[in-house]
Amino acid sequence: MHRRRRTALLLSAAIVAAPLLAACGNDAHPGAAAVVGGQRITVSQLETRVTEVREAQRAAVPDEAQYEQAIAKTGTLTRDTLHNMVLDRVLHRAAQDAGVTVSRKELQQMRSALEEQTGGAKALEAAWLQEYGIAPERLDENLRLQLEAQKLAAKLGTDTADPAFWNALAKASKDLDVDLNPRYGSWDVQKSSRVDAKTPWVREVTAPGTRQTA
Repeated sequence: MHRRRRTALLLSAAIVAAPLLAACGNDAHPGAAAVVGGQRITVSQLETRVTEVREAQRAAVPDEAQYEQAIAKTGTLTRDTLHNMVLDRVLHRAAQDAGVTVSRKELQQMRSALEEQTGGAKALEAAWLQEYGIAPERLDENLRLQLEAQKLAAKLGTDTADPAFWNALAKASKDLDVDLNPRYGSWDVQKSSRVDAKTPWVREVTAPGTRQTA
């Protein structure tokens, strides 16, 4: 995969539909979608992020048919959003370990350059929403994440496609003891990525009139 595209996919969620999850049986993570470094990412926090994207998509695509088409593309926005929320903390930890920081000035410079490339602030927000599923209010967070990744790679004398970069993230993942609620999959420490897990007690409930999968 092209290096630039891979980096974008690493650090940003694609626009995808969010399944409603219903579970029965024991829940080892009551109220938590994930625990990272002893800190909970609550289901409520995750749902808020997903709602932000949905509302931004609704505002950007007023045509009902086009909106439904965007929603129907795939079904993993919730899980991809959680992936990004966890990865944000993992990458920040790896950056801290390497002595990497991102200043407000650097963030502003990056945003200004991207706005110039895309045709302004609104155009940049629309591009990030459409391409990566990032709500406008989370754009600066995502750009900071990407800057941290770039600076971490530079500090390591490599790039974000090189094993050395991923090894740094793997160490941070291990140190933070990332633990996902099984309904959202599991966290692959070596790849610093969320992976789906087979959980027979979890059902993905689709919208009325569509097929449900066990």
